[in-house]
Amino acid sequence: MSLPPFFSESPAVKKLLEFKPGDDDEKWAEKAIQSLVKSLKPKKGAYEELVKSLSNPGAGVNTACVTIPRTRDGRVQVAHKKNLPHVIYCRLWRWPDLQNHHELKSIETCEFAYSKNQSEVCVNPYHYYRVETPVLPPVLVPRNPPHAPLSQTNFSGHNGMAIQQSHGSPSCSIGSPYSNSPPGTPPPIYSPSIDSVGSPCSDTSQTSGNGYQQLQEASPVQMSTASSRPDMAPVQYKEPPHWCSIAYYELSSRVGESFEASRNDVVIDGFTDPSTSADRFCLGLLTNVNRTAAIEGTRRHIGRGIHLYYVGGEVHVECLSDYSIFVQSRCCNFSNGFHQTAVIKVPPSCTLKIFNNQEFASLLAESVQKGYEAVYELNKMCNIRISFVKGWGAEYHRQEVTSTPCWIEIRLHGPFLWLDKVLSQMGAPSSQISSVS
Repeated sequence: MSLPPFFSESPAVKKLLEFKPGDDDEKWAEKAIQSLVKSLKPKKGAYEELVKSLSNPGAGVNTACVTIPRTRDGRVQVAHKKNLPHVIYCRLWRWPDLQNHHELKSIETCEFAYSKNQSEVCVNPYHYYRVETPVLPPVLVPRNPPHAPLSQTNFSGHNGMAIQQSHGSPSCSIGSPYSNSPPGTPPPIYSPSIDSVGSPCSDTSQTSGNGYQQLQEASPVQMSTASSRPDMAPVQYKEPPHWCSIAYYELSSRVGESFEASRNDVVIDGFTDPSTSADRFCLGLLTNVNRTAAIEGTRRHIGRGIHLYYVGGEVHVECLSDYSIFVQSRCCNFSNGFHQTAVIKVPPSCTLKIFNNQEFASLLAESVQKGYEAVYELNKMCNIRISFVKGWGAEYHRQEVTSTPCWIEIRLHGPFLWLDKVLSQMGAPSSQISSVS
């Protein structure tokens, strides 16, 4: 009786296949293990160390590094699919729903962790752990917020008319890291990309959902603090079914329907796949009767576009295109001390963190103490704008994003929903406005 085609004659490969959870994609798993066994063959004791780690998961962190040579681009190819080696083998033996390297961190004792950029890469799956989504503490909001007396000043708006505003304007309520100086080009803060999972032909998990489920219940300490303040109502963060929506624009015109992202791993490219996919938004399909030749020319260069990751309460963007992208994220600017409207250029193959739930939570709690207007101002942090190929801002002749040929706006649903709950609890703003102000 012949063995099924996905079984290997190699005892070493068959032994390692025994540690694989589930029966999904056995053929790919066999090829991945064959490739690894071949790489480990010249290394004395490496195979035995890997078997020891897999045989006793509880003691896996105490085993030695199991290494393979690092390739030029950092990835290895298995059955026409390229990915980072530690991602492949952590997915194979520990987490079948693992989607990208952002979900992994190495243990402190791992000498050859992928992030250390050495000539050898450790693929011991128990030398890595999965990033957990931090529990966000509830924001305490006054149950019956008092209305502060108005102390108004005048300032000139963009239209030259006097506009009334209460003391402590929203524009400066977030804190000093938002400089009042003109937003020049900020220094580079992106990092070189070490993953290309987002290409249309790369290996991605078919698991739905946004990675890890956000823990919704507050800790006993947090609930104790809230219960000791009867005058304050705790407002908790809740992860929505779709973590963001993405709208595409050409100049100032919205084109097509919004893309609702349920996966934490989304590619936005310029190609034309007509199938409905939860992890890919193809801009090349969208039509616009008012499209100009300049816009059409820019669209041709979007190419592989960008890759969005939502992992561990953070949002990252990776530029997969052959041309730079330009990002305006107020949360990112706040984190790095840039002007709030600064636009950051992200070159090809680089990654930038564009939002952090924990930082937003801190700002929200701080803004509640300053009043309704300060909280309302945070809605600008929940929108992120990214243009393709063409930049805008202080260093470009295009001053506004609506002057760029092709751009997207990302709306973060979780922070927006949290902000909505807090504003609803706070009641009305303390300042007043009239039809003639």
